[in-house]
Amino acid sequence: MTLDLSVLAFAGAMVLLSVLLTAFVHPAFVWLTVFVGLNMVQSAFTGFCPARSAFKALGVKPGCAS
Repeated sequence: MTLDLSVLAFAGAMVLLSVLLTAFVHPAFVWLTVFVGLNMVQSAFTGFCPARSAFKALGVKPGCAS
């Protein structure tokens, strides 16, 4: 899996996880959804994504957008 796909999969998994936690554990977990969404928006404008940096450090091979 490439770096691009890894970041997309991670973001999607975090959104789904936060929705499940909000529904079944505590409503305050909605803030995790907000955080993930804001991080995706800021990375679209700045080009910096903490998840991308972490996956790159783990040795995931770059994709076409990297």
